[in-house]
Amino acid sequence: MNVETISSKPPEEDFHSNTQTKLTLETAEVKAVPVNNTNAVQSGNFPEQRESNTPRYDPEAITAFYSQRPFQVWRRRIIVLWTFVLFYFSLWWDKLRGKTTKNEQKRAVKLREILTNFGPAFIKVGQALSTRPDLCPPAYLDELTKLQDQLPPFPNEVAYYFIEEELGLPPESIYTELTPNPIAAASLGQVYKGKLKTGDTVAVKVQRPGLAESIALDIYILRTLAIWAQKNIKKLRSNLVAIMDEFGTRIFEEMDYTQEGRNAEKFQQLYGHLKDIYVPKIYWKYTGRRVLTMEWITGIKLTNLEAIKANNIDAKYLIEIGVQCSLRQLLEHGFFHADPHPGNLLASPEGKLVYLDFGMMSEVKPYQRYGLLEAVVHLVNRDFEALAQDYIKLEFLTPDTDLSPIIPALANVFNQALGASVAELNFKSITDQLSALMYEYPFRVPAYYALIIRSLVTLEGIAINVDPNFKVLSKAYPYVAKRLLTDPAPELRNSLQNLLFKEGDFRWNRLENLLRNASNSDDYDISKVLDQAIDFLLSQRGDFIRLRLIEELINSLDLASQNTFSNVRAKVGEWLGMKVDKPPVTKPINSAEEKRVEHIKRIWQILQETPGFDTMQLVQLIPNILTKPEMQQMGQQVASGLTQRAIARLIRQILLSPEYSSTNGNGHQPQAKPQLSLPIPRLS
Repeated sequence: MNVETISSKPPEEDFHSNTQTKLTLETAEVKAVPVNNTNAVQSGNFPEQRESNTPRYDPEAITAFYSQRPFQVWRRRIIVLWTFVLFYFSLWWDKLRGKTTKNEQKRAVKLREILTNFGPAFIKVGQALSTRPDLCPPAYLDELTKLQDQLPPFPNEVAYYFIEEELGLPPESIYTELTPNPIAAASLGQVYKGKLKTGDTVAVKVQRPGLAESIALDIYILRTLAIWAQKNIKKLRSNLVAIMDEFGTRIFEEMDYTQEGRNAEKFQQLYGHLKDIYVPKIYWKYTGRRVLTMEWITGIKLTNLEAIKANNIDAKYLIEIGVQCSLRQLLEHGFFHADPHPGNLLASPEGKLVYLDFGMMSEVKPYQRYGLLEAVVHLVNRDFEALAQDYIKLEFLTPDTDLSPIIPALANVFNQALGASVAELNFKSITDQLSALMYEYPFRVPAYYALIIRSLVTLEGIAINVDPNFKVLSKAYPYVAKRLLTDPAPELRNSLQNLLFKEGDFRWNRLENLLRNASNSDDYDISKVLDQAIDFLLSQRGDFIRLRLIEELINSLDLASQNTFSNVRAKVGEWLGMKVDKPPVTKPINSAEEKRVEHIKRIWQILQETPGFDTMQLVQLIPNILTKPEMQQMGQQVASGLTQRAIARLIRQILLSPEYSSTNGNGHQPQAKPQLSLPIPRLS
């Protein structure tokens, strides 16, 4: 890759110009003005892209390019290092003089200016920090938030040059209206509001000049630092180079607006059908590598709580919608938005959550998705041995790692973090707890995981800003419960089995909690749960459940028959005028059975209250179930077990009856006979 050839660079560019007016994106409508000399735009698709001009991340080519320019590289290193040393010194000096609070606003502005001047790679870091009220004081949050869309713009002449070069026509031949200045300027581009010849109101995003050179240099510096760290810091086992390459790949993809358009359409296809999720339309005829024309969206940032409240929009509800959408991105389809900062998440006037900026997307492979779900189950179950195995599946540990010291360490970390409830956890507390553990033991952070954590922590930061007590996991668990109950994947079937059974005992409370949580998921289909339960019950893997179910049925039916027989005998005696003692009600043998009965009652109540549940569904399933050989075998075994118990009870009553037990031939009381017990038949 020749870095000089991957970005056109008109002479009038000035990314860090301090003379430009800084712009503020407000919630109010921005008025577009007519463009002079408007001409009819030609019909047809967007111009064919020139692949040779499309930037692609190639670490070897970048290394070869900058290894020949040591002066440029060292100059950049020294400037960055010296600037941050001076900034840290100013903080230390304020603390020494007791002026930290007084100068906080001044230092926050300085940090924003530093990150802005250093360009897109550093701006991305600032954007991530702007979502963490638990890490940054309010003054810093306010300033860093401006990095989302209030950066210095570049001249209109450069933007118009790119529009004409990409689309083949000057702006006035494409747009009837265009704002005289950009309404927002972000790290990679700036946005104008315009109107097409068709009358459609659009947002026109134009890329900054010289991006590839600026970003490539910073990534090269960070990558060489990562290489040095991996060679010299022995306890650092994470593949920092792979993480930097993943970041480099994504940010270079973000510089191709045609790829962003494709990402937006894929996102719409996968998640646009979800309740209250909205994705803007892409106008392909007016889109190129450095120019993107999309549907104009009037919205409010989720962090602008006053404006959201003034428009009667429920910000907390929209955050919950965002959490549900993120879960489906990460765990269902694997195609996820890797840059969900507040500038990319808006509340529409209709109360929908609008996603913007699909430049930085990433993917989670199927085995990684199921691995993450299994890890959640094992975390809930506090099965730390299985959790350690999950880390191997997820590539945090190598298969030959000795897990014997890691398992108790995981137990210690998560037992402290979990406390009373998993739902009370937040992602940051988990990552904080794990950081020391990963440093001590041979963990390594996979590249894909770094972007997942960035996405989740950013989303959680937005949520905390809306509601300081918001717990992401408490909102996520209904989705996890739904997946466990309805997903037919063998991995999740095994996870469900491990969750519900412990040492052969069925944990009814776990099933009750799963059903209750899953019923709160919007797209929960109870019929799938019933189908999955029946299929699993009748499969070979369900043998152990059928055995337990046979025992439960025999116990319950035997108990019910005894009570029924006693009541009938008493009733008949009353009719015949015989004096009959009131029959004692036969109760479950122990408190465990009483609790089991209570769980079953509550489970039935949950099912009845679940949207979409119809008792007739069960009735309609019965004929098909009864024809299955497994069910017929179960029926035979239940009947056999009840018969054997009845015979055993009859024998006991005969042998222990007063007539028999009053005396024997010698006039002595016979010895008490042992209670007979016949075994319950087992499945072959």
